[in-house]
Amino acid sequence: MLARILTKLVGTKNERELNHLGEIVDRINQLEPRVSKLSDIQLRAKTAEFKQQIANGAKLDDLLPEAFAVAREAAIRVLGQRPFDVQVIGGLVLHEGKIAEMKTGEGKTLAATMPAYLNALLGRGVHIVTVNDYLAKRDSEWMGGIYRFLGLEVGVILHEMDDPARKKAYAADITYGTNNEFGFDYLRDNMKFSLEDIVQRDYYYAIVDEVDSILIDEARTPLIISGPAEQSTALFYQINRLIPHLKKEIDFTIDEKSRAVPLTEAGVAKMEKLLRIDNLYDPRYIEVLHVIYQCLKAHYLFKKDRDYIVKDGKVVIVDEFTGRLMPGRRYSEGLHQALEAKEGVRVQSEYQTLATITFQNYFRMYEKLAGMTGTAETEATEFKEIYNLDVVVIPTHKEMIRVDHPDVIYRTEREKFKAVVREIKELYKQGRPVLVGTVSIEKSELLSHMLKKEGIPHAVLNAKHHAKEAEIVAYAGEKQKVTIATNMAGRGTDIVLGEGVAELGGLHIIGTERHESRRIDNQLRGRSGRQGDPGSSRFYLSLEDDLLRLFGGERLSGLMNKLGMKEGEPIEHKWVSKAIENAQQKVEAQNFEIRKQLLEYDDVFNEQRKIIYKQRREAIEGNLRETILGMIEDTVNNLVSNFCSKDTHPEDWDLEGLKKQIEQVFRTKLDWNELELDALTLEKLIKFITESLQKVYAQKEQSFGPENMRFLERYIVLQVVDSLWRDHLVAMDHLREGIGLRGYGQRNPLQEYKKEGFMMFSELIERIKEATVTNLFRVEIKTEEELAALRPEEPEAMHLSHGEGETKRQPIRRKKKKIGRNEPCPCGSGKKYKHCCGRNA
Repeated sequence: MLARILTKLVGTKNERELNHLGEIVDRINQLEPRVSKLSDIQLRAKTAEFKQQIANGAKLDDLLPEAFAVAREAAIRVLGQRPFDVQVIGGLVLHEGKIAEMKTGEGKTLAATMPAYLNALLGRGVHIVTVNDYLAKRDSEWMGGIYRFLGLEVGVILHEMDDPARKKAYAADITYGTNNEFGFDYLRDNMKFSLEDIVQRDYYYAIVDEVDSILIDEARTPLIISGPAEQSTALFYQINRLIPHLKKEIDFTIDEKSRAVPLTEAGVAKMEKLLRIDNLYDPRYIEVLHVIYQCLKAHYLFKKDRDYIVKDGKVVIVDEFTGRLMPGRRYSEGLHQALEAKEGVRVQSEYQTLATITFQNYFRMYEKLAGMTGTAETEATEFKEIYNLDVVVIPTHKEMIRVDHPDVIYRTEREKFKAVVREIKELYKQGRPVLVGTVSIEKSELLSHMLKKEGIPHAVLNAKHHAKEAEIVAYAGEKQKVTIATNMAGRGTDIVLGEGVAELGGLHIIGTERHESRRIDNQLRGRSGRQGDPGSSRFYLSLEDDLLRLFGGERLSGLMNKLGMKEGEPIEHKWVSKAIENAQQKVEAQNFEIRKQLLEYDDVFNEQRKIIYKQRREAIEGNLRETILGMIEDTVNNLVSNFCSKDTHPEDWDLEGLKKQIEQVFRTKLDWNELELDALTLEKLIKFITESLQKVYAQKEQSFGPENMRFLERYIVLQVVDSLWRDHLVAMDHLREGIGLRGYGQRNPLQEYKKEGFMMFSELIERIKEATVTNLFRVEIKTEEELAALRPEEPEAMHLSHGEGETKRQPIRRKKKKIGRNEPCPCGSGKKYKHCCGRNA
């Protein structure tokens, strides 16, 4: 009660925020007459003036009113567009490091120019993140005109660019690019061998466009860079041929909610018989079991023309959020191979993880993060909890007059689509444009076929035609235009009403199914009614739709039966709409838990990744001599502790065993006669061995020359760290896969993961130290050619994948001739390369 009274007296938190920002807008507007009188040269000179004020100690907030006024004036002169007050408010929200919810067509792209300009004055770089290359390129050219007019440099990161071009783009004051490109560049930078090859610089300020799509929808799966791993593809063909022998409900069950197809006991027995093995759960057959489960998922959870298409003999993924094709991308963990076997195309080799990060942990590296979208309020809790981002809902420039009709529900999908076609036909006769949203390629093509039968001209916008996306969407508001689109429908492209359309009632939106997220439905509705335009929307549903079938379809079906509804008769009731909203909230909560759990596990891993990447960076940037000497001491401490205990008398120590181990690890014979055995302590023993080895190392450095030694240190540290880190990634993956079983033993899987992950990482650090000093003591260089041969080679092919998704092969040319694994090692040890320096390569 008290909360309601206070809200009435002082307004909601959002209203108070808007009132505060409105006062700043008034100050900006008061500067407009003075700023508008400046010449182009004087306006441009303001940038240098602001930078000087910052150098003299001024804060960005001190400059804000005038800098926003200058950026707005530049927009007027360059684009002929004056940002409305609500757009200025949006810019202020972005500057404060919050999310601006601005309805479709309200000009988010232009609103971002003001905070981007202000923050770019620091010279640390501003990243503007978009959902695809098309928007990154378009916005960098379109809005880039404002920044260039004011004397700032603008860069854009596109998929096909090479490293020098990327480095130049990141060096710009403002850089546009997609979330994937920014994330993958971070991972690739942490696989580089030279400081000159690193393309990114600071992580100061990022503005994320369509922030709900990037930080919520795509955050369920991590970014992964992988390389070829040895695995037989024949197993996928073999298992795929056996799947048809299994019977649903008898040999396996399908759990659509958790996306799993587990075998029953009968199914296990049948597979053991078909494969002629005794025990499918024997550790020797762990890979076989994994392939069986992936093949079952491929057959019973993944549908052709919904989740993927087959094109040119390849399985191509369809993005579940945008409906776009993702050529070259691959599902991970063998699922893609299972789909290839299912569709009878060539099964490609599996790939091993080389580097990975979640979008949550990538974007949380930024000192200041902001976002903008038309649909964020429904996920405000998640934005706050995961990213510490507040959502501010900004009012529209003109009043929203779109009419949103209640949902209409039919018993079957067939009845539903008949009703959809009837409404499209009626509106087409009136001349009103219609945009129809579908959830899959399959449904869009079904509807297209039905419209062709009725003789209604229409455009189809789905993953098979996404190249024409912007063009098709831009004209969707013309008279008698009928557009069928998957939920990719034109985010970032405005639909402008054609002549006379407003008088007919504007653009009508038809949704053919409710999405599992209310945001996606709101995005579809938001295509109509922009900038005060008239419009309307309606969703058609059936009890056969996935959402209703999985979450509440039985109750609705029972209600329809009680009402004695005939075929083709719809139900339209507030109770039904409420039931659907409840179902969506259930799924949203479930997906939030999935993303939250992913982050909790990745947070454990993220701390390890920071340490390893810091170690790599230090190896690339600096002199490692002191670090190596410290590694020698740490390795000696570990070895001594294995043979000598502080709790026992020196006479009981295994000094002979220690001598052999020291000689084996360091490939060095020490003069043990110099060791004073009288009054020997553990500290004296460690000091003697450490100082003796450091003397040997100093002699090696003198022999090679300091410059060559620094190169060898850097080379070997990077090779060892990368090799052992890759192995650690695999080990952590396996730990994560099996950790859930700890729950059956009344133990918290996450706590167990943290504990074991810490132990594994501690062991990794010790292995890195020992492997590094071992290789450094063993290496022998006789000629400059042999030294040159040790130049690190990048893998011949890398794959970039977004979770179960994206994989793009990137050919990399070798700079040096490859050393054969059976050839003599160039370090001069006399061993084969694979048994020496190549062991960790």
